Amino acid sequence: MDNILKLFEDGGPMMIPLAGIAFVGILIFFERLFYLHRGQIRASEFVAGIKESLKKRRLLEALTICDDTPGPVPRVVKAVLLSSEGKKGEMEAAAEAAAINEFALIERRVASLALVAKIAPLAGLLGTVVALLEIFHEMGEKKGYAAAADFSIFVYNALLSSAFGLVICIFAYVGYSFLNGRVRALAHDIEWSANETVLFISRGMPEKENLRMGGK
Repeated sequence: MDNILKLFEDGGPMMIPLAGIAFVGILIFFERLFYLHRGQIRASEFVAGIKESLKKRRLLEALTICDDTPGPVPRVVKAVLLSSEGKKGEMEAAAEAAAINEFALIERRVASLALVAKIAPLAGLLGTVVALLEIFHEMGEKKGYAAAADFSIFVYNALLSSAFGLVICIFAYVGYSFLNGRVRALAHDIEWSANETVLFISRGMPEKENLRMGGK
């Protein structure tokens, strides 16, 4: 702990804002990770259960399954079921409207993690530049020559903020890429489940229909 505090002290005033940026990035990552994990279901099994209810013409049972299952996939499928008495175009429009709302929710704040990855190295570089300016200002005030050992210590301290900013950038970008992959997987499940349900209803909900491959 003392070593960490010493690094922050040596790194200069920008180390505190960088720590704040890192803290914000960590909060965003774990909040989004928890949200996306909670919304991830086995789409193929869910749609198979919906089809079984529809084959028996139990629309209310299918709606209950959607209400009891968490996540964006059941909510989009529910929108399709609520418009199932209309034409195929009406079901597709209902699915698209519901999917747009869900996409906005699952993508929310993910881009903020990419912003953290962009800001962190710039903030670190600013800290280094400010520290170097202070070093050269002090050397100019003393009107003398600094020993190489002393100067290397000054430069080491100045570069700490840049190093810290780069570390934050790397972890933030890895976290952003990971979350972006989860978002794409969830978006695929939403689209597949909605399309599969629309097609099944538009074909008259045949009892011998097998689940087409494509979901998870």
